[in-house]
Amino acid sequence: MGIACLMLILSACLGMFQVITRFVFEQPAEWTEVLIRFFLIWMVFMGLPEAFRIGSMVSIDLMHRLAPPTFRRVLDVLIAVASLALLAVIIWYGWDYAQRGKVQTMAGLEDLSMFWAYVALPVGALFSMFGVIGNLLEPQRHELDTAQ
Repeated sequence: MGIACLMLILSACLGMFQVITRFVFEQPAEWTEVLIRFFLIWMVFMGLPEAFRIGSMVSIDLMHRLAPPTFRRVLDVLIAVASLALLAVIIWYGWDYAQRGKVQTMAGLEDLSMFWAYVALPVGALFSMFGVIGNLLEPQRHELDTAQ
């Protein structure tokens, strides 16, 4: 979660820098847009494991709340298996996509390979698997404060 927060902070700072260079100095720094997208991708995939770990998936909370008490543990296992299957697909194809992206460069940052942006998918999915397993073994139900 710390990495995700850092990526958000960096994105916000780069966004402010881009606004200042574009509208105050009238000389936009085109590399900031690319880095903002890069950081936002990493932010999402580094925050995803925490969301899985604390069980803060809204649709899953609703299904769990509506299910009869005897079926809730079965539902937890089904959700975990489905989540792990999806994450395995993301790891497999994300790694393949990252490997193919090695030859691409980021527009505005020609020295940086797209591999580093694409590898966020398998890395985040791998860490998310630990979050899914952790939530299955020790369930946490952190619903939104506004949930009814």
